[in-house]
Amino acid sequence: MTPAIPPALRGAVLGALAMILCVPACTTLDPYTGEEKMSYATKGAAIGAAAGATAGVIVGGSRKSTLIGAGIGALAGGVAGNYMDQQEAELRARLENSGVGVTRVGEQITLNMPGNVTFATNSADVTSRFYEVLNAVALVLNEYEQTYVDVVGHTDSTGSLAYNQGLSVRRADSVGDYLKGQDVEQARFIITGMGPEAPIATNETPSGRALNRRVEIILTPLT
Repeated sequence: MTPAIPPALRGAVLGALAMILCVPACTTLDPYTGEEKMSYATKGAAIGAAAGATAGVIVGGSRKSTLIGAGIGALAGGVAGNYMDQQEAELRARLENSGVGVTRVGEQITLNMPGNVTFATNSADVTSRFYEVLNAVALVLNEYEQTYVDVVGHTDSTGSLAYNQGLSVRRADSVGDYLKGQDVEQARFIITGMGPEAPIATNETPSGRALNRRVEIILTPLT
């Protein structure tokens, strides 16, 4: 079972988030209109990137060694940005009108998958209508294999903390398992859940809670 983020790590995540939210050069593509804008999705991507970056610090050494041992070479620092530019462009093209937000923060790309699009209510099973979207994501991940793939589940604050934590992990597991089933290299993944602890909107309104229920896929170059 994928482990939950322990209390000590949550503090590190929030610390990383504080730094990432200060980065001004981030863009997000509205999944329905195609417009670039600053939005809740941008804030969510920063939170997701913080989680991914912090997790990568903890196990990145062994993950990197495993990938290199599997024949996936690391990118030279000077080409990583261009590599992520190309990957971002292909993801935006393939995910247009899918309901999935694509956000770029520095050299990280975050895919924001809303819970109401990806799962049935209180379910961790990916809905069949979302398979095509994940298939498109898998195609890009297999083309651009020199990236880490961190899958992070999030919930709103309705219900108990224990239930939400478990649901966020199960949903992240479902997305990660589906992508692995499409031949995405397993060693690239870290899969975890943050429960309700990283909201991108208020939990006081139905629309805010809907934004908080999501799975994020954070892509970071292997350098």
